[in-house]
Amino acid sequence: MTRPRAQASPWPATLGLKPCWLASTAACTFPATRPLPDSTGAFTAALSTARQRTTPDLRAPSVTTTPTNWQGGWCDMAKPCHSPNFGARPETALIDLLVLHSISLPPGHYGGHEVHDLFTNQLDWDAHPYFQSIRGLQVSSHFLIQRTGQMWQFVSCDDRAWHAGPSHYRGRSNCNDDSIGIELEGLEGDRFEPAQYQSLTNLCHALAARYPIAHIAGHEHIAPGRKKDPGPGFDWSRLQSSVVWPPQYFPEC
Repeated sequence: MTRPRAQASPWPATLGLKPCWLASTAACTFPATRPLPDSTGAFTAALSTARQRTTPDLRAPSVTTTPTNWQGGWCDMAKPCHSPNFGARPETALIDLLVLHSISLPPGHYGGHEVHDLFTNQLDWDAHPYFQSIRGLQVSSHFLIQRTGQMWQFVSCDDRAWHAGPSHYRGRSNCNDDSIGIELEGLEGDRFEPAQYQSLTNLCHALAARYPIAHIAGHEHIAPGRKKDPGPGFDWSRLQSSVVWPPQYFPEC
């Protein structure tokens, strides 16, 4: 199937949408800056007590301090950029797994729109020699966290994104069926930015408040031997300390 090139073809008119990087900023939802909490005083104590009273009883404890709104499976912490690459989950799917990936296009190039192009089937295959090796690829992820910490969402979390491929984890195969994919802008073996860890932590808490999250793993853990991301540059201990989830939620690293 011949695919339109990003520079030559507009977003399909039948969808009534245009590529997200061309959308007006008025159409995007920008997450508000989160102020640091006051560390002293009665107000802080009262606020802490109120939050403890309203913390939902979840398998993965959620400790976010900023309310997150959902429109169906769409999270308001992320800018929407709709991908056509998704499908329905099985009716019996238990969405309890988060899968972390790393991605950059071309490898090592950050801050461009190429990942968005790939996930929306708009990538110009002739724009870079590396793209020939992935020509025709149709994939997606639920979320992308850029180096700056900016989050994008491509597929509703209620739907099945195409991020895992052949996979097996916690006794189940076909991890696309019951997982949420999170891409981190980066390169296998490279370190990730503090802003990415902060955004990832916030996202994990928001997802745990809506879905029965009980596992978080890398692509390398659900498809060992076939995939290596996010790779040795990702600090799993840092994430575990940040999200304050039990060790059994994490892969053995």
